[in-house]
Amino acid sequence: MSKDDVDAEGELVRLDYDQETAKGEKALKVICLGDSAVGKSKLVERFLLDGYAPQQLSTYALTLYRYRSKRSDGDILIDFWDTAGQERFNSMHRSYYHQAHACILVFDATRKVTYKNLSNWYSELRSYRPSIPALVAVNKIDENLEVTEKSFNFAAKETIPIYSPRGGRDAIDKAVEYKKNPTDLEDQILEELDNFHIDKDNSEDNKDDNTSKDKDKEDKI
Repeated sequence: MSKDDVDAEGELVRLDYDQETAKGEKALKVICLGDSAVGKSKLVERFLLDGYAPQQLSTYALTLYRYRSKRSDGDILIDFWDTAGQERFNSMHRSYYHQAHACILVFDATRKVTYKNLSNWYSELRSYRPSIPALVAVNKIDENLEVTEKSFNFAAKETIPIYSPRGGRDAIDKAVEYKKNPTDLEDQILEELDNFHIDKDNSEDNKDDNTSKDKDKEDKI
């Protein structure tokens, strides 16, 4: 295993988000979508302010922003996935969407076409992840303050909340909430399988305990 395969704290860069990390943290994946050059990377950096660690995930040719947080309901590790230029092909590979718990759709306040294209990105998102929570983030507001006075039909139609760059922590809250109660069929199946394995392990443990107790009784006789 090379140093590029682990982060600064020894955790694998490429995670299975259905499993806890080596430290017992809940692993979450938040993906960013939008046209090229809308400033998704800078947006994530402003979301997190500090405490994040950019990682290069060469397998998918993208940049991953890793962030850790301590919450009342347990420690979490959040990976924000950035497209790293792949969006110029106007589509993302399905692996980009796999295991995502929330999505941030980003458009540039100075380029109307990037807002118009959100519906295309949203349609692709829903083809792979029908039910995960989505948020819309408006970037470069300081260069076009008029945008703050406008209403956005796309967001209203799809009932998606709109945030300025500082609203990114809401994406984390929504990802945590979704992970607790997944509604996508794929996630529900995986959750049931996890519960099945837990129940099976507990059953095996109880069986071993009963066998051990029976053996002790036989030894005493």
